[in-house]
Amino acid sequence: MLDVRDAEGGATLPVRVLPRASREGLGGEREGALVVRVSAPPVEGAANEAVTRLVARALGVAATAVEVRRGATGRDKLLHVRGLSASDVRARLS
Repeated sequence: MLDVRDAEGGATLPVRVLPRASREGLGGEREGALVVRVSAPPVEGAANEAVTRLVARALGVAATAVEVRRGATGRDKLLHVRGLSASDVRARLS
């Protein structure tokens, strides 16, 4: 089960990023984190931007409502989603 938690003004969502994927999309759950496949390379923040756009689209929120809180240079990241509770995030991803 995803380890989504309520945080100030929203929720935190752990993700595992797979950059340079042949297809973009959400790939289920692995060890409590949402697997996100993006075609962008992990160079100069391109993969981070692709991840925030993709997750925002899946959750039905503006891209500016999703930000990388931790792990900007690694595959394991912690995203903050403004305006949604943890239960809202779980419901929209299921």
